[in-house]
Amino acid sequence: MSQQNFVDYVKMHIKSGNGGAGSNYMFRDNYTAKGGPDGGDGGRGGNVILRGNEQLWTLLSLRFRKHIKAGHGGHGGKSRSFGAAGEDVILDVPLGTVAKDFETGEVHFEITEHGEEQILMSGGKGGRGNVHFKSSTNQNPNYCQPGQDGAESWKVLELKVLADVGLVGFPNAGKSTLLSVISAAKPKIASYAFTTLVPNLGIVSYRDTRSFIMADIPGIIENAHQGKGIGHRFLRHIERNSCLLFMIPADTEDINKEYKILLNELEQYNQELLHKPRLVAITKSDMIDDDLKALLDEEIKIDAPYMYISSVAMQGITELKDELWEMMNAEV
Repeated sequence: MSQQNFVDYVKMHIKSGNGGAGSNYMFRDNYTAKGGPDGGDGGRGGNVILRGNEQLWTLLSLRFRKHIKAGHGGHGGKSRSFGAAGEDVILDVPLGTVAKDFETGEVHFEITEHGEEQILMSGGKGGRGNVHFKSSTNQNPNYCQPGQDGAESWKVLELKVLADVGLVGFPNAGKSTLLSVISAAKPKIASYAFTTLVPNLGIVSYRDTRSFIMADIPGIIENAHQGKGIGHRFLRHIERNSCLLFMIPADTEDINKEYKILLNELEQYNQELLHKPRLVAITKSDMIDDDLKALLDEEIKIDAPYMYISSVAMQGITELKDELWEMMNAEV
């Protein structure tokens, strides 16, 4: 998926429909000159609804829909007839879409299942007709309720990518290269920071025709949770991954320090991420021999299993897939 077509954030002005007014009708016919109240209720205003669609992977279809407006409810009529309900607006969104209020940042809900529908903004209630106000002391009420106005405000939709394995690492840690060699995904690869500007998904083939989904999350840097770099735009995508694969190059200055920085960024963003199973891949290991690996083994002090891999030389890739598969299917 190209960078232009991947959209994981949209801001829209939402307006639900106004409720219809109740009717102030008095019953009349050829035989009744002064009948009692006979006005019906107004219809409710239209709702704006989000609906989960498993066929969608991006919010691209909503990118240019900046103003969403539902229909107004119809007015009540004679013979106690109800006004028609306003037309609802239903927006299909990918699974993992989170709806928020733009002004307050309040999270309304998250769409997680196919076909799931959630009301983003409710329409105004219809007004009651004069028939409701008849009483023993007021036989002919000459009034009714107006319909309630619909609500309107700016809303934000954010997408969290769903994958079995999320790749976590600094820019140029080898995440895109790994994804390109073990799946059909073709992410952009270059030797400068922030080559990847959108999450890339790849289907990884495994033994006996089995497979799993891997997500290359754009590079995180220190203090990304505070908005530094671009990692803060994509940390939310890690929330929906089953397990995490930390990637640290073998030639990095301090593997322990880099691991702690990555772990701290996840913790500062959402402590729940620390409960996900994780594995550390020491990448670019084709550049070091067995003696250097032995020295690194003595220096590495991290709280997660690790293994050496090389995407270019295809070293340790089969073993990596085996380990990831076990992690994903381990009984909790």
